[in-house]
Amino acid sequence: MPLFMDVHALGDGVTMDDVAKAHAADLATQGAHDVNYLRYWVDEAKGQIFCLVEAPDAEAANTVHREAHGLVADHIFEVKEGS
Repeated sequence: MPLFMDVHALGDGVTMDDVAKAHAADLATQGAHDVNYLRYWVDEAKGQIFCLVEAPDAEAANTVHREAHGLVADHIFEVKEGS
């Protein structure tokens, strides 16, 4: 399944706790869309969130965000994992 990295630029007020809650909502919603949110990273100082997700396509990944909490990504990039 394709792998995507999405980027959210939310500005001030982003906290790890809030992102953890949003991620939990993603996990509760993802199954209906054949999506698997794997990990996330937060830059609180810059108000940015990065999510790593397996999904059939970028729109399926964004649909989960939209349904789970409404915070859709500003950018979604298809990526390949290296070592």
